[in-house]
Amino acid sequence: MKLPKETNRYCPTCRKHTVHTVGTAKQRARSATHPLSRGSNMRLIARGLRSGTGSKGKYSKPSVKSWNRKTKTTKRITVEYKCKICKKTHQIKKAIRTGRIEIGEKVSK
Repeated sequence: MKLPKETNRYCPTCRKHTVHTVGTAKQRARSATHPLSRGSNMRLIARGLRSGTGSKGKYSKPSVKSWNRKTKTTKRITVEYKCKICKKTHQIKKAIRTGRIEIGEKVSK
């Protein structure tokens, strides 16, 4: 997907249309962003489900690598817009699922 380096967009801080520079947000791991999300290892350890012996239900199965699981081939890339006047950054509401985004000449994967 190709995007321009700069675009004219509405800035909620300035409350008018201004020139914005286009960029992408850094991809973060799930554990770093939401450490206590449902099904995460840290949450299971806190609940006492991840260590010890006995019947642990779905947590007693072999590791996920041994299962035949279909994985997604692309990641969601969040597009960020930075206002040139107030220097505030705002993102699009929903990230775009694509293999790569070309902003001017720079490529994000």
